This record gives sequence, C-alpha cells and structure tokens, in this order.
Amino acid sequence: MSAFNASQVDLNTASKEDVLCFFALSENDYNGHLGARISSIFVILFVSSAFTVFPVVANSLPSWKIPYSVYLFARYFGTGVIVATAFVHLLDPAYKRIGPKTCVGESGHWGEYSWCAAIVLGSVMVIFLMDLAAEVYVEHKYGMHKDEDATGAFIHGGNQKATVVPGPYNQEKPLSPAQATLTCVSDSDAATAERSFRQQIAAFLILEFGIIFHSVIIGLNLGVTGSEFTTLYPVLVFHQSFEGLGIGARMSAIPFGKHTWLPWILCAMYGLTTPISIAIGLGVRTTYNPGSKVALIVQGVLNAVSAGVLIYSGLVELLARDFLFDPDRTKRRGQLLFMVFCTLLGAGIMALIGKWA
Repeated sequence: MSAFNASQVDLNTASKEDVLCFFALSENDYNGHLGARISSIFVILFVSSAFTVFPVVANSLPSWKIPYSVYLFARYFGTGVIVATAFVHLLDPAYKRIGPKTCVGESGHWGEYSWCAAIVLGSVMVIFLMDLAAEVYVEHKYGMHKDEDATGAFIHGGNQKATVVPGPYNQEKPLSPAQATLTCVSDSDAATAERSFRQQIAAFLILEFGIIFHSVIIGLNLGVTGSEFTTLYPVLVFHQSFEGLGIGARMSAIPFGKHTWLPWILCAMYGLTTPISIAIGLGVRTTYNPGSKVALIVQGVLNAVSAGVLIYSGLVELLARDFLFDPDRTKRRGQLLFMVFCTLLGAGIMALIGKWA
C-alpha cells in the first residue's frame, strides 16, 4: 500500500487490493461535538433500558392491565426487528467489510475464499448443533419433545398423563405469554416450569448475545465517527429502542419462576452495552480508527458471527416456531393476521433504518 500512488496508476502493476484499499481505508475522522456525543451515552442508555424493561415490568404487574394486543404487538414487532437486523444490519455490513471485492476480501488469504459466507454458515451450524443437542437431551432426560415443553403445549412425565395447557389463542380473557406458559394442573408444575425455563433461556441468551456483539460495534463507531454523527445519533436511538422492545417482549414470555433477578440482569446487559461502548469510543476518539484494515476485519467477523446467530434464531426460533409449528395459530384468524402485520411492520421499519445505520 505504501508504494501505491493514486495520482499515477499503472494498470500493469497496480493490484486490485491496492485500489480497493485506497478507497476503503481511512484515517481517524473524529470532528468534535463532544457534548452531543456525551449526551448520546445517557439518551441511548435511557431508551434502550426503558424499551427493554417495559414488557418485563408490564407482564409482572397485572394491576397495569395492559391489553393482550399490546403484548402481541411488542412480541411480533420485535420478531420482525430481529429478522431485519440479521440481514440488513449484520449480514450486509459484514460483506461490505470482509466480503469479495473489498479491501480485506482481496488481501492475502482473505481473497482465496468467501470467508464471510463461511463464517455466517459456521455460526448457523454451531447454533443448530446446540439446538439439536438440547432437543436430544430433553427427549432422553424427560421423555418429551423440547417444543412441547418449551411452549407449554403438552406436559409429559413419568406416569403423568398428557395435559393440554391453555394458550393465549383459545382464552376468552387472554393471559400474558408468561402466564399462559405457567398455567399447569399438577404437583409437578414447578419442575416442569423449571425445565421450560432452562430450555427457553438458552435460546434467548444466544439471541441476546448476537445482538450485543452488534451493539458494541455501533457504540464504538458512534463515539469516533466524523460528519456522519449528526445522522447516526438519532437513527441509533430508534435502532436501539426497537431492538430493546424485541428483546424485552421475548423475555417477558419466559417463565423465570424463582429466577426473579435474571430478567433485570439481562435487561441491564442490553441497556448498558451500547452506552459503555460509546464511552470507550470517546476515550480513544483520537487514536481508534474504525476505517483501518484491522478494525474492518474485527467488525466484519463479529458482524458475520452475529448475522448467523440471528438468522437462525429469527427464522427458526421465532418465525417458524411461532407461526409454522404453533398448533393453535389458525384458531383465531384475526389475531394471526395481526401477528403477521406486526412482524412485517417491525421488519420493514428496521430495514428502512438500515439506510442510515
């Protein structure tokens, strides 16, 4: 790169890597606005935490009498947000940083194979194997199918007869997701709920950590970005709010039981990640360069890993499990249409936000 002169290009000697890296790599472009950047720490902390905590608090306080339609909206709007995040906010940026026809993608061993696609594929396969292992373990340990226990649709165990548990679709007065999951009729309810919790929390943790990786990157970049800051700041406020709503709505459906402290820890992890990353970015604002080759590689790999996690979680754990594998989905067609609408709305809005961030 040091020998490449953009004003005197010899097409016989210049490499594709030289040309692409000349346009892709950049220096630190921090341009001030320190007060506004510091304010972003507290604004994003507030909106991220508030939107994540609200579904959890509302579900734990029946006195609020939140309409069931609000739970449905939050949950399935969040589903759309998560799916759009996987493709628009993670997969596309990963390809722009380490994919073919990029500076990194044409450099050294990165140019010998489509590593971005391989990382996404590997991430999907790892999550699939973890999910399959949990499925086999539940069948072997408890003699039941994981989906049946995790959704609260059927309960099997020892000599206990299979019992259908009322779900939110066939209630005259619908329960919240967590209440519906916990509606059981035998002395083994606590053990069943604990198994359900352990199965659901594993899938949720994978989902949250996939989003957190992404939050670290955007937080660092917001702290050091140049002229794009004025656009990126308000966009990330909505970005983090919608992702937080999706996480919180999914969390509110998990039967935490005696683990009453865990949802608050999980909410805090998401709420604090981006603000802490912004603060770190401000701390190294004159030295950290998000446009360097090393930074592009790190960002690209993390985005590709997170994309694989959210693609699997969004398509399998959320869309397929809620819409295709739910035996009660057709009992209330109006509700089904509302769920689909909320999902499409969340995906559409989050995809639109991808135009700026």
